[in-house]
Amino acid sequence: MRGAHEFADADEGCRWADGFFTGGGNTFVLAKTLHESGYFKAIDSAVREGKPYMGTSAGCNMTGLSICTTNDMPIVYPPTFDAWGWVPFNINPHYLDPVEGSTHMGETRATRIKEFHEFNDQPVYGLREGSWIRVHGTSMELKGAHTARIFTLNHVKDVLEIRMEHF
Repeated sequence: MRGAHEFADADEGCRWADGFFTGGGNTFVLAKTLHESGYFKAIDSAVREGKPYMGTSAGCNMTGLSICTTNDMPIVYPPTFDAWGWVPFNINPHYLDPVEGSTHMGETRATRIKEFHEFNDQPVYGLREGSWIRVHGTSMELKGAHTARIFTLNHVKDVLEIRMEHF
C-alpha cells in the first residue's frame, strides 16, 4: 500500500494502484483535496474501469451522489458537493438512532436528514456502525450485523437488504 502523496501526480498513482482505500476524516477536506490533487477524476475513472474501491467514513461519503449528508462540519469549501455517484443514493455513515426519552435538545441525525430532504430528493442510507455496503457491478448487498435506515422523501424504514425499488 502506498499513499497518494507518494506519486508525482494522480494519473501515476492510479496507474500504479490495483485498488483504492480512502479512510475517514473531514469529508469537506477530503473532497477539496481530491479535487485539487486531481485524484477525484483519476480515481473515478479507474473505478469505473473496474479497479476496486473501499471507503470508510469520509471515504464512504464520496461514493454516493453528494457529500451533503455527511456528519462533518464544512471547515473548508470544496469546488462541489457532488460525490462520485457510484451508488444511486447518499450515505450517512456512523448513523445513530434517536435515543428514546433523551433530553438532548439538538438535532438527531434523522432530523438532519429530514432537513436535507426539504431541498433534495435522493435517498439516504443511514449505515450503523459495523455495517457496510458491498457493490459488485450492478449488485449491492448490505453486510454486517445491523440493518440500515433508508430515508426517502417523507418516508423512513429499516432495511435488511438493498433493493433497487428503494430508489
